[in-house]
Amino acid sequence: MSQTLVDTPAQAEEVGTIDHWIDGASAPGTGDRTGPVYDPALGIVQKRVRFATAADVGEAVAAASRALPGWRETSISKRQQVLFAFRELLNSRKGELAEILTSEHGKVLSDAAGEIARGLEVVEYACGIAQLMKGEYSEQVSGGIDVYTVRQPIGVVGIISPFNFPAMVPLWFFPMAIATGNTVVLKPSEKDPSAAIWLARLLQEAGLPDGVFNVVHGDKEAVDAVLSHPDIASISFVGSTPIAQYIYETAARNGKRVQALGGAKNHMLVLPDADLDLVADSAVNAGFGSAGERCMAISVVLATDSIADDLVAKVKQRMAGLKTGDGRRSCDMGPLITEQHRDKVATYIDRAAGDGATVVVDGRDGEFDGEASGFWLGPTLIDKVPLDSPVYTDEIFGPVLSIVRVEGYEDGLDIINRGKYGNGTAIFTNDGGAARRFQREVQVGMVGVNVPIPVPVAYHSFGGWKASMFGDAKAYGPAAVQFFTREKAITSRWLDPATHGGINLGFPQHD
Repeated sequence: MSQTLVDTPAQAEEVGTIDHWIDGASAPGTGDRTGPVYDPALGIVQKRVRFATAADVGEAVAAASRALPGWRETSISKRQQVLFAFRELLNSRKGELAEILTSEHGKVLSDAAGEIARGLEVVEYACGIAQLMKGEYSEQVSGGIDVYTVRQPIGVVGIISPFNFPAMVPLWFFPMAIATGNTVVLKPSEKDPSAAIWLARLLQEAGLPDGVFNVVHGDKEAVDAVLSHPDIASISFVGSTPIAQYIYETAARNGKRVQALGGAKNHMLVLPDADLDLVADSAVNAGFGSAGERCMAISVVLATDSIADDLVAKVKQRMAGLKTGDGRRSCDMGPLITEQHRDKVATYIDRAAGDGATVVVDGRDGEFDGEASGFWLGPTLIDKVPLDSPVYTDEIFGPVLSIVRVEGYEDGLDIINRGKYGNGTAIFTNDGGAARRFQREVQVGMVGVNVPIPVPVAYHSFGGWKASMFGDAKAYGPAAVQFFTREKAITSRWLDPATHGGINLGFPQHD
């Protein structure tokens, strides 16, 4: 949530500024602090983003609060119509959004398109909200008494999203929040904020009333204002584990419902009977997609000595064919988000060698198809990584794939289960019994069987265990309906004059 700041508005005017979106219109806000928005492939500041003050956040919440009664009373079918229109607009203009993602995040265009496609799945799921919002009815639970339940929106919801998926993660949350009748205040990452504003304009074009969806930018000051505002009923967050824990504790202390998804160190356990060509392809895809800047990346491969040498050779061979460069030039992998993050990830390569690991491929030595000023670091492969090395213990969040040698299934499972994270994992094997045992015994929230990145589809829910998840409600899917609504139980009796029995101070009897 921290960012180097420039407090002079004149510098922002030199490259153009990104404003907030409040009550259906662009809003400069009351503050004079801004932050840089880089083009990571060029290494230059292309824009500056305005940072919200607590007053700006308050204005956004006030707009959402004003819009809430009308949107909450809007029929479910009308809400669906808006979401259907939004879905069609987003699908027809997804190329435009992909270009925005690539220019500010750095991921290649094909990866940006994939991010949007996964977000679209949640929009489509939200379009079925009429079926998802149904309650239950029990007739004649006692003499003339019926009981039924309904689900109602919780109010103004806050969403705080990360830099690595500036479109997909907001799309995980706000379509379901809007579909269930809530209004939204989104605080996107200050590193790549334009996607949020683009989505806000598209929602308005789709017919969403002003004030239902609002966007405020900023750093910790804006985040804390969202977490403490008394009119925000819930917080949805994705980011690193330390920040997720801070979000959870602060928001809960302020009486809010919270889902805070944290970091990860995802393992792939490879059994000796696995197809090593499939494993090598999967490890490269899962380790280096989006430059490793995703919480579901595979960053550790657990393999026995009997297959590890062959597997390392196959992975190295595939890495040699990867092209790193500007995401607009048909490359396989783009730059990292900032120079500071690139430099931090690079330090782990030196640390690996000092800890006794073998650096098989050093991403700092690659050739890059882009400007020299870009934030480049190529795919990196490190073998024989010790379990006490920060290369293993830390969430590096970059294109660094580690190989850890294990004795076998039991050893690999124990390593995974002893880890503090529990986001995603995978097993590669042709043994159905071993796979079934693994999916039952592993202490991780999302499991892949011969699938390297086990992100659930939109009609299931996303979320990990242990330090990867704070709060009880996972993201999207059925869990989202429960998170963004409150259940109300109604006990009803309509008196029949012919059977009314007069005064009775006791409990109802089942006569």
